[in-house]
Amino acid sequence: MCCYFRGKMAAFRSMRILFCSNVPQVRDAYFGSYVFYRCAKRALCTKITNADTASQPMQKPQFTDEEIQRMLVKMTGLNLQKIFRPVKQEHKPPTYKLMTDSQLEKATQNAIQVAQERLQFPPVLVERKPITDILAEDRFLEGTETAKLVITDINYGIAHRERFIVVREPNGVLRKATWEERDRMIQVYFPREGRRLTPVPLFKDENLGIHFNQDRHEYLLELCLLQFEPDSPDYIRVHHQTYKDIDKRGKYELLRSTRHFGGMTWYLVNNKLIDGLLIDMLQRYLMEDAVNLVKLYNMVHPESESAKQARECSAEAFDLIKVYVNTDAQKAGYIELALQSHQEVLHSSASAT
Repeated sequence: MCCYFRGKMAAFRSMRILFCSNVPQVRDAYFGSYVFYRCAKRALCTKITNADTASQPMQKPQFTDEEIQRMLVKMTGLNLQKIFRPVKQEHKPPTYKLMTDSQLEKATQNAIQVAQERLQFPPVLVERKPITDILAEDRFLEGTETAKLVITDINYGIAHRERFIVVREPNGVLRKATWEERDRMIQVYFPREGRRLTPVPLFKDENLGIHFNQDRHEYLLELCLLQFEPDSPDYIRVHHQTYKDIDKRGKYELLRSTRHFGGMTWYLVNNKLIDGLLIDMLQRYLMEDAVNLVKLYNMVHPESESAKQARECSAEAFDLIKVYVNTDAQKAGYIELALQSHQEVLHSSASAT
């Protein structure tokens, strides 16, 4: 019975091969069936993967992106008179040099390079998370000390963020040091010039307004950059309040051609507060900067009506600002007046030439 069954199967295979060899279409379909199934399976997987990718939210641009940095640098400007303005320092007699035209051009290029280095934006970071890790609870040590003991790794060649710092509480708890304790101990063992162990009262909320009234916003930001780490709550708080005050007073020129203008612009764009800065740019006839500002807004908020309509009609330059005015602008009337004034100036200058 087994031999009979095997003979039948062999005869069936022979007939199938003979039939397939005589009919080319069937032969191709038969021998390619496995390949066709596998390719179809791959195509199906590819479609599902693409669908999953499309369903994922669009990644938001970051402050450090090359295109973002390029646009912010362009809007910041490069006013050499402001960058190299006199500062209070020890009085020294001026130095005069006689230069040829080529030497003067070379000195100017060197000054521009130094100015660009001074305009490097400080980092914009997310606020750091609190450190609450407890390493051990040795209750038998409770009462042996009346003050906290801080143990710090002071070896050289270690990044401060990776430096091991722990605190032994009087109740016997051994925990990792908080960010404030870390900053203080690092300043003790690795002092940074200009930074104090205890921040000056200047950075308290009730004292910030005094410096705002004196237009000392840049001075305040420079001190804040020296005193705090870029991801500390105090650093972020002082910067945001300074940006808000500048936007409220419309004194954007105080930070233009400084290394803080990019951070201010990024803050205003992320919080959808660009109307005042846009009006200021139009009133100063900085049309290219105004266009870049709206472009940046659409990049950061791709779901906004301004970004959607700009994509639909492929708006560029002047039309891009008009689309923003008709959709997301909170001060549409003021922006329209600034646009009209800018166009009138352009027409009058064109007719005069």
